[in-house]
Order: sequence, then structure tokens, then C-alpha cells
Amino acid sequence: MLLIAKGYRIAARRWKTPFGEIDIVARRRRTLVFVEVKARGRVAEAAEAVTERTKRRIIAAAELWLAHHPDDAQHDIRFDVILVAPGRMPRHIVNAFDTGR
Repeated sequence: MLLIAKGYRIAARRWKTPFGEIDIVARRRRTLVFVEVKARGRVAEAAEAVTERTKRRIIAAAELWLAHHPDDAQHDIRFDVILVAPGRMPRHIVNAFDTGR
């Protein structure tokens, strides 16, 4: 997996909440990373699929994660996206969006 090769430790995969699913929750050093994985026929299409609604859903789910895992609230928090398309290397976008707060 791409994130493991980059030195991340996976805390959860496909973590389900009432707001939706977080594809990957990972840790690297003092940073907790919530990762959305989008797969489409082309990388550009995958990027376009990360809508404002998607971002709001992931942020709400991340807040629930932090409520269930209070020790993680001490970490820096980041939202990444991994774009996947056939025949292409996955593209990892670090700090793809923030909470807007």
C-alpha cells in the first residue's frame, strides 16, 4: 500500500459512521491523517469526484473519530486524498483540504 511505503501506520480502513465512511485513518509521526480514496477512469475525474459535500462528510466523520478516540485529538490533523486511475500510479495529495475553520 502506498501509505505504508511512505511510513504511515494504518489505524483503520473503511471506518463507518452515520455521516459516511472514512476510507483510511493513518498516523505518521504526530499527525493523524484522514484519507479519501477516489478511483475513476482518469485521474482528473477522480479529483473532480472530491466535492464540497464529500469534504463536509469526511470532516464530520473525522470529528466523530476524535470523539471516539480522544487521545488522537492531541495530534495534528490533516485531510489527504489518493486519486486512483487504471494504468497510472496512485496520486497522493497531502493536505488536500482543511476544515475551513
